[in-house]
Amino acid sequence: MPKRDESLVHPTFDQRVWAVVEQIPHGRLATYGQIADLIGAWGCARQVGWALRRLHLPSEVPWHRVVNAKGQISMSPSREGSDWMQRDLLITEGIPVDQEGRLPLKRFLWRPVAISGASSQ
Repeated sequence: MPKRDESLVHPTFDQRVWAVVEQIPHGRLATYGQIADLIGAWGCARQVGWALRRLHLPSEVPWHRVVNAKGQISMSPSREGSDWMQRDLLITEGIPVDQEGRLPLKRFLWRPVAISGASSQ
């Protein structure tokens, strides 16, 4: 009997994060904490950031649409330029970003009605 792929039955934390982030529409933003809450991992905003960092670029997952709770791109030398890439991608989507990486979060915040693929079950 063939072995079943357990990741399809019990997705990893990273897979759950990516599944939700894939649903963020063009021109909308979400926060790391918001994604954590949506997958039932309250208080795990930092881990969401690490999950997005583990994506191989370029990626179909719109990682650039996730920002911090202050409505800013998390700028850091350890991001090896992906913070500037994020800025450029957001501007391309029509989201204004100032020189400090601040965005109008309230105006562009994604407010999902229902989420598919986020469950840990």
